[in-house]
Amino acid sequence: MGELTHLDESGAARMVDVSAKDVSVRTARASGRVLLSADAVAVLRSGTVPKGDAIGVARIAGIQGAKRTPDLIPLCHPIALHGVKVEIAVVDAGVEIIVRVKTADRTGVEMEALTAVTVAGLAMIDMIKAVDPAAVITDVRVEEKTGGKTGVWTRP
Repeated sequence: MGELTHLDESGAARMVDVSAKDVSVRTARASGRVLLSADAVAVLRSGTVPKGDAIGVARIAGIQGAKRTPDLIPLCHPIALHGVKVEIAVVDAGVEIIVRVKTADRTGVEMEALTAVTVAGLAMIDMIKAVDPAAVITDVRVEEKTGGKTGVWTRP
């Protein structure tokens, strides 16, 4: 594992200096699910969610989540995002969320992708909670990342 890069000499948390790293195109794909009742799935499929367009709201919330990641995760660098794509599919068990984030910068976008999935899931719960107060966000994870020194990594 080597040294802990996010700790200074005294052991205090710090933001790593990435200024010496090369700028490269970096991407990350993350996914997650919102488990819902059969009634909630039916309401989503019929477009009759009491609060309105749950899928559209969740998609925009995911994009906003990616953009606000450094405000939420203390040691994340603020970086320019060049693309955020949020895909939401209604399935029999609930909703599947897939997010792809892209930048050309000195650090990766895994945290932005994970934050986008989570915020999209939270927005979905907010939109559907009147129908299903037991909704659960689950299985949020990085599926793939590209760019930087480590190149391509794909979940086995």
